[in-house]
Amino acid sequence: MSTEKNYHALIPEQIFMGAAADVEAMVKNEGIDVIVDLRGEATECAYPAAHVKWVQIPLADQAEVPQDKAFELAIQAVTEAFRDNKKVAFHCAGGKGRTGTVAAGTLLALGLSHTVDEAETKAKSIRGVLDMKPSQKEALNKLYPIK
Repeated sequence: MSTEKNYHALIPEQIFMGAAADVEAMVKNEGIDVIVDLRGEATECAYPAAHVKWVQIPLADQAEVPQDKAFELAIQAVTEAFRDNKKVAFHCAGGKGRTGTVAAGTLLALGLSHTVDEAETKAKSIRGVLDMKPSQKEALNKLYPIK
């Protein structure tokens, strides 16, 4: 692992997103306080550091049924850390599907986007590799219905 910046800032200086391989760089470069790990398969933090809080919220990339409650918990963990003025990073294995869904949900939860489509577009403009699966998008639509 390196300190190369293959990750992205969803909210400059506060909220970062990437893949598991990016965690060490995020911690070292950004001074991350909280890591929200979306991998159900993980048994420990991708970069264990004594001063970093590791929060694991297992999500499945190819889930048959929408995991709206799990996504809600992940989005809540990110936004609570942000509101507590902590530097927070979230990631899955590749930093695409689960990460993209939480990124879009975070934008919605913080009021920075108003629809799932708008949030997805904004998140993808920041991290181009994001790729929400239909079931993941459906989960966000349940959490953030158009009013």
